[in-house]
Amino acid sequence: MAQVDQEVDSLAGLEDRIMKAVQLVSRLRQEKEAALKENQQLTEELEAMRSERKQVRGRIEKLLGTIDTLGQ
Repeated sequence: MAQVDQEVDSLAGLEDRIMKAVQLVSRLRQEKEAALKENQQLTEELEAMRSERKQVRGRIEKLLGTIDTLGQ
């Protein structure tokens, strides 16, 4: 009977470890999904800033050109 109890305990321990592994995998998947979503948002924000920087650069170059024409 002691051997049966030991096998049941071993099985319960294995079951517990498997459940913890499943919970960990589930949590890691959720974290990965959240990280991918945040990455997408940051990528969009970066592209918007690059576009804005390009527009500002163009406006500054135009102003500098206008200033240069005043000096001539």
